Amino acid sequence: MKAIVIGAGRGRRLEHLTEEIPKTLVPIVGRPMLESILEALAVGGVSRREVVFVCGYKHEVIRERYPDLHYVENRDWENNNILLSLLCAREHLEGGFVSTYADIVYRPEAVAKLVASPHDITLVCDTDWRRRYLGRSEHPESDAEKLRLEGDQVVALSRRIPSEQATGEFIGVMRLTAAGAAAVLAALAGARAEHPDGAAFHEGRTFGKAYLIDLLAKMLDAGTAIHAVRMHGGYMEIDTTQDAALAESWWRG
Repeated sequence: MKAIVIGAGRGRRLEHLTEEIPKTLVPIVGRPMLESILEALAVGGVSRREVVFVCGYKHEVIRERYPDLHYVENRDWENNNILLSLLCAREHLEGGFVSTYADIVYRPEAVAKLVASPHDITLVCDTDWRRRYLGRSEHPESDAEKLRLEGDQVVALSRRIPSEQATGEFIGVMRLTAAGAAAVLAALAGARAEHPDGAAFHEGRTFGKAYLIDLLAKMLDAGTAIHAVRMHGGYMEIDTTQDAALAESWWRG
């Protein structure tokens, strides 16, 4: 199975930390975030030669450091967002895949649980997510990609879910079987055709600026079954210099 690592953006809120390197190469807990991601993918049975990295900012740096990965480039990374970055890897999506954001660190068990899931579309949910927002003033809970579960089935997915009603946070890692990939590709094609540049797509965002959860939420509303596996901690997102400073205490705490 292939893995798609979505890492085209710069991560401007990391300021000086991304002046010379892409966001995924920022050292967190002693090593670049990408190293932790590749280790987790390997535990799930995904080798480096099966990893497709969607690059953009400072792509030459990551290509030089990781020549064994396959690359596709989002040439318009400054003007679009995660969903269109995923679409850049369109030719690699058929047949099923694991996808992951590039600016996160998580325990390898997340991928192992995904691979064991019998469902076509499976997300990873961190149920201990609120602990990481204590003292996190630059990235409030309102920015979290929250979800609600009934059993292992996702019934709501949105930043707008009140924190006290959320089961947890989608960590940005998901797995699609061949059938799940076909459903996502069909939804992508439909959404792109129906929402030209500038037209609202979901929760006020245009298709060009949409996040992955925007597409998944629209699919959920249309009746597509989406499931989740749970982790209790063992995940963190590094979005700001404050996050980078807090990372050690989050991970060891």
